[in-house]
Amino acid sequence: ELLAEHSKGLIALSSCMSGVPSALLADERFDDAAKAALEFQEIMGAGNYFLEIQEHGLEAQARIRKPLVELSKRTGIPLVATNDAHYLMPDDARAHDVLLCIGSGKTVNDQNRLRYGPPNFYVRSAAEMWDIFGDELPGALQKTVEIAEMCDLQLPKGESYLPNYPIPASDAGLSADEFFEKTVWDGYRTRKAQVWDRETAAGELMHTFEEYEKRLWHEMAVIKRMGYSGYFLIVWDFVRYAKEHGIPVGPGRGSSAGSLVAYCLGITDIDPLKYNLLFERFLNPERVSMPDIDIDFCVRGRAEVINHVAALYGRESVCQIVTFGTLASRAAIKDVGRALEMPYAEVDRISKMIPPPVRGRNVSIEQAIQQVPELRQTMEASEQVRDLIDLARRLEGCARHVSVHAAGVVITPEPLQELIPIAVSAKDEITTQYEMSDLEKVGVLKMDFLALNTLTIISDCLRSIKQSLSIAIDWAKVPLNDLKTMQLFSEGATDAIFQFESSGMTSVVNLDTGRSTIFRPSTRSIARDRLMEEWSTISSCDIMERRAFAILFRK
Repeated sequence: ELLAEHSKGLIALSSCMSGVPSALLADERFDDAAKAALEFQEIMGAGNYFLEIQEHGLEAQARIRKPLVELSKRTGIPLVATNDAHYLMPDDARAHDVLLCIGSGKTVNDQNRLRYGPPNFYVRSAAEMWDIFGDELPGALQKTVEIAEMCDLQLPKGESYLPNYPIPASDAGLSADEFFEKTVWDGYRTRKAQVWDRETAAGELMHTFEEYEKRLWHEMAVIKRMGYSGYFLIVWDFVRYAKEHGIPVGPGRGSSAGSLVAYCLGITDIDPLKYNLLFERFLNPERVSMPDIDIDFCVRGRAEVINHVAALYGRESVCQIVTFGTLASRAAIKDVGRALEMPYAEVDRISKMIPPPVRGRNVSIEQAIQQVPELRQTMEASEQVRDLIDLARRLEGCARHVSVHAAGVVITPEPLQELIPIAVSAKDEITTQYEMSDLEKVGVLKMDFLALNTLTIISDCLRSIKQSLSIAIDWAKVPLNDLKTMQLFSEGATDAIFQFESSGMTSVVNLDTGRSTIFRPSTRSIARDRLMEEWSTISSCDIMERRAFAILFRK
């Protein structure tokens, strides 16, 4: 019934030995096979359904070859010659066999495992297909061209599929742009009353209200011109929901902290004018791309926020994003070694010859062979090691497992399946079949709902302080130049402080904020070390010299 409902515009082939007609023919149930084939043809429409015939050197395929030809004659359903391709080249057959072992937790010597038999499941050339079917079934080969010419799929490009934010009944009649502007100005007045008026009274406000309003008008104009009013309303809504329900939310991260609109909407808690942050780094009309606002939530409250979003836009329009774990160089060597039943100690020793990641990127096996003489020597001395490395090199980068992205959520304006392919995860959750980068190309809205342990720890600490000492602390109002906090940083006491708890950060962080700026994962290690040395040299200089160095570094 489902196939019949969605058959319009589709072409169907009967599949391999696992397909219904072929499986019935293998059981010598010719009449049932004919009945099933005709039923599929009725569903798809005459001329849109074809019987596949294949040849991979399998005895089962040889047994049903003549019955398939007879079935085509009896039913009038055309034959099409196809090739079941599971790898690209013939010499990939063994690597594919090892990959099957890795996926199933078996070894190559295990007799009770999935095997594909002859090494014929590769992408055959037209000449090879003619050698197999040309004399007997040339029409079945010609059908492949006819089917290809029937196909006319055009995927839309440059589209944005933003869900429509449901404007409250109290503001019915307002467009998304108008409601967005109204909400921003409401937020502006709130920030003015709660923050800027207090800073004005204390003589701490660094910019005039005219400057704030000018910046706000500019940002809103850009946002509306780019069609992203709805996007900001969507983010504003679920951040507001979290705060109203006592779910801790991060103050903002990344380039979105440069938006005054985001600050006025309460999406971030960082005043971009106060810290001279650029809006154009976040959203630039000359670089058209979907805004990307990452929001941190308390670990315990993240699921509740996602449930709110699903309830608001419809559960059929919200799901999490799939991610594919791939075989990195070291993992590929270890997995292949396990499948080949090589001694663990030997495989572990070889895998450790692969250099550690550089700037977060794994060193490939090919790069390691070029860079590590010991690895080359080990390969030259042992045929078994050469075999291990060759197989691992072929499998490097292949998908190893499927999981759900830790933060990514998709929200669509209509049911998900109308825009993207979806799947059911091992935990019975609906997920996308496209990963993050492909979703961006399709143009659907993806949001990062990040679960941050730091927020949970802070929340628990504040609750404990309030219960035991009857002191209520608003952590957002703690000054950034608090001396006791700076003292802890200068001592490297930064355990459990987000982005400051790694051993590298702990070893360099101190009151000189420039050092923590230099120490970033994206900074090349050699350049970073050199900059650290330079900074240490001038750290005793006066503030103007240090500031000049910081400016040069940023350039």
